[in-house]
Amino acid sequence: MIDSHQHFWQYSPEEYDWIDEDMAVIRHDFTPTDLRATAVQLGVTGSVAVQARQTIEESQWLLESAASNNFIRGVVGWVPLAEPTVADDLAALAANPIFKGVRHVVQGESDPEFLVRPEFNAGIRAVTQQELVYDILITAPQLPASIDFVDRHPQQRFVLDHIAKPVIGVEGPPSAWREDIAALAKRPNVSCKFSGVVTEIDGELWDEELLQPYWEIVLEAFGPQRLMFGSDWPVCLVRSEYDRWLEFVQSMAGKLSPSEQERILGGTATDVYRLD
Repeated sequence: MIDSHQHFWQYSPEEYDWIDEDMAVIRHDFTPTDLRATAVQLGVTGSVAVQARQTIEESQWLLESAASNNFIRGVVGWVPLAEPTVADDLAALAANPIFKGVRHVVQGESDPEFLVRPEFNAGIRAVTQQELVYDILITAPQLPASIDFVDRHPQQRFVLDHIAKPVIGVEGPPSAWREDIAALAKRPNVSCKFSGVVTEIDGELWDEELLQPYWEIVLEAFGPQRLMFGSDWPVCLVRSEYDRWLEFVQSMAGKLSPSEQERILGGTATDVYRLD
């Protein structure tokens, strides 16, 4: 079983100022040892570490962590995609076969035109040339722009993180998000992580009944062949222990055939990120 999305970090208040009082539970260091102690006993055999800081230094640190922790099967890092140095930066990182992809925190960009900036799209073309994945980190209102963005890069492998972070509430999935997810999923070069869901809940309590409709929508849209499990650990700890989140996803996937379960719980991530 592969966890396609978790973070490690060395916490500092200055750099992680997005961690507010409600997220105090994650206000400290998180290392591969911390995750492994929890995940291995649950049957998780590997993970993909995804950037949290937007620095080259963190990308290098994640690769160093992977060198001493074979539990880390791949790294999705960060490079300055809109800068002239992007090709050289990518080449240097991609020389390490554990470097599998790149992510930019687009959800934090205030410019609604960010995804169509020529410099940023030139950076994505460099990602394609290196045959790396690009993880799309957005919120639900950014889905229409992301569809246009994906259409600019038909040869690029994309992974949508956190099902685009819709608001999770008792009123159910927003209709606009449902329609946009279905539209994005028509692009065969896009896969989706079922991750980062519990932190979008409007409130602190959740159960299977609340989250099942969101699962069903992304499963119908992407199918087991392009859907993958991710924990978003340790951020998920704000609303859920790792084991509870994994058990929920296993319960949902358990209604599918054994081969479909295998895809969601490891096969999709292994193929998309080309994990060894």
